[in-house]
Amino acid sequence: MRVLKKYLAIALLSVLAWPASAEGILIVGDSISAALGLEISEGWVRLLEERLEAKGESVPVVNASVSGDTTAGGVARLPRLLERHQPDLVVIELGGNDGLRGMRPANMQQNLSQMVERAQEAGADVLLLGMQLPPNYGPRFTEAFAQVFIDVSEEHQVPLVPFLLAGIAGEADRSLMQADGIHPAAKSQPLILDNAWPAIDAWLDARESR
Repeated sequence: MRVLKKYLAIALLSVLAWPASAEGILIVGDSISAALGLEISEGWVRLLEERLEAKGESVPVVNASVSGDTTAGGVARLPRLLERHQPDLVVIELGGNDGLRGMRPANMQQNLSQMVERAQEAGADVLLLGMQLPPNYGPRFTEAFAQVFIDVSEEHQVPLVPFLLAGIAGEADRSLMQADGIHPAAKSQPLILDNAWPAIDAWLDARESR
């Protein structure tokens, strides 16, 4: 909880440097954001669109998430997405599949850094949505994996949500997850949005205050 509060504070501070206008949010993620196993209308990204509308924000959301994608896939896909959509905010939700496949954290860090740099070079702001691995991967690997998101956030001065599935994955209530034990259930999608929302809302507020 202490780490979560720390990085929400970083998110609030980081958005102060973001520009005042926003034409769109581009979400580049994997199955967590692609709502694998659910109706698209149940996913947290669609719920984000609804919350933006309820807040009176005319900010279109493009969900470019692909189930099974890795950070390497994100690096490959991002340039075309940036050219096509020209977003003001890029939300990166990748890395989970890298970890589950045992890929080297150093490679994942390099890929995420490239994505952040390319988004910034295109004039977009960036929000990182971090993941954590289950304990059966061992403390050394899980800690190195989680540290990647922190290091990328600090290196590039972009806000970070340390664990997008906080309060969902690894909880005693198994109904929060689908039968595979990996993907969040429909009832968890509002909780995912609640985890990501403070950073997104801070970005919106910073825009409006300029």
